Amino acid sequence: MSELFNWASFAGQEVALFVISMVPLIELRGAVILGAALQMDWYKVFLISVAGNLLPIPFIILFIKRILYLLKKFPFFSGFVHWYEGRLIKHSEKIDKLTFWALVLFVGIPLPGTGAWTGAGVASLLNMRLRDAFPAIVVGVLLAGVIMTAGAYGLIGALRIFI
Repeated sequence: MSELFNWASFAGQEVALFVISMVPLIELRGAVILGAALQMDWYKVFLISVAGNLLPIPFIILFIKRILYLLKKFPFFSGFVHWYEGRLIKHSEKIDKLTFWALVLFVGIPLPGTGAWTGAGVASLLNMRLRDAFPAIVVGVLLAGVIMTAGAYGLIGALRIFI
């Protein structure tokens, strides 16, 4: 992650944070922690991380099935694609029953393996239309942003008292 941040920071911390918030597995959660560690203003970190995390989501919802289908044809990627689809299917069983609110909570509660990228993949596997899935993911990302910002800035702020 530090190499990515160093590469992106040529244009400033804000651009680097934006790029990092788009990276799968890191997403908004890692970007907020990084922004807090860099002592950036919380509201800038929140807005940049939310925007960066949401940018790839419509493309994931629309194209992930086709991309995974194409990647399965290459032996190098086939194992990963089957593993990833299995994970998405496992999560989709939980979300299918309540759809909108389940997707909001799945994306919004910062736990390992959840987030906007996985939520978009699950929405695609459930054949949710973009106009139905994207608002749920937006609300989930906002919820995750509030939770992570409060946690990161509250914890770091509290630790600064002792330093």
